[in-house]
Amino acid sequence: MVTYFHIFVFTEDLEPEFTETIPNVTVATGQEAVLSCAVDNLGTYRVAWLRHETQSLLTIQKHLVLKNSRLSVKNPDYRHWNLHIHDVQESDRGGYMCQVNTVPMKSLVGFLDVVVPPSFLDSETSSEVLAREGTNITLSCRVRGHPTPTITWRREDGQTLMTNICQHQTEGRCQNDILYEGAELTIIKVSRLNMGTYLCIANNGIPPTAVKKTMLHVHFPPMIAIPNQLIGVSIGEDATLDCNTEAYPMSINYWTKENSMMIVSNSKYITSIQDNTYKVHMKLTVVSVRPEDYGTYKCAARNSLGTTDGSIRLYRK
Repeated sequence: MVTYFHIFVFTEDLEPEFTETIPNVTVATGQEAVLSCAVDNLGTYRVAWLRHETQSLLTIQKHLVLKNSRLSVKNPDYRHWNLHIHDVQESDRGGYMCQVNTVPMKSLVGFLDVVVPPSFLDSETSSEVLAREGTNITLSCRVRGHPTPTITWRREDGQTLMTNICQHQTEGRCQNDILYEGAELTIIKVSRLNMGTYLCIANNGIPPTAVKKTMLHVHFPPMIAIPNQLIGVSIGEDATLDCNTEAYPMSINYWTKENSMMIVSNSKYITSIQDNTYKVHMKLTVVSVRPEDYGTYKCAARNSLGTTDGSIRLYRK
């Protein structure tokens, strides 16, 4: 005769246990973040989500405690209780606690990092700067973003930065004399050669990169350079007089003869001007020179900062 013994083992209800850590999550603003909490043996216990920093209760099971339409909890299987945060905002950055109402409470914390592409604080970023030549000026570029963006400056035309930029910096640094890294670009004794458009470029690895233009205008009174102050021609020949001026704001440029009368273009005199930012090339052609055309001619330039002129003598060969 064979006797069978049936052994029944009675155990207490198993307590809930977290089976996974809560992975940290990084998303950009506007996207959806999902923080996953995995619990075994939940039984009749409940899962809640809280903000770690404030201990404010967000959800219990799938019920929203904090009335926020961007929050929801999904339970895709018996184990997972996932907190979904829609249209993520910067204010959502921080710790989130998954808690089970055992005695004592059991909890895990995961962290949400919200990255933000660079953008400019327009009120603190210069878009146009006016400076008198010889003064010290600073171009400022203020940005926000997370992680903190790096800021670089370069000239829009690709030219190298002047030595009065790269040799006088205390915080930023120049790279190959093309790029300057730092929020403020200081120019010592600004020169007309510094004039132009500068690009402030902000990048933190989160697209898109932000770019803002700053126009630097350097004001100075007119200056005149005459390549040839003595021009000799024979009667009947045409005479060409050249005069180079530099001024900013752009100057009013004109020619006069000894009687101080302004010369205007006509069949006798042909005037032409070629300008480029602050440089002007003035040309006066005296057609078919006659004896009364010999004498002194003046090229003049005038702007709000001053007036200057230069003389050219036309003589008979």
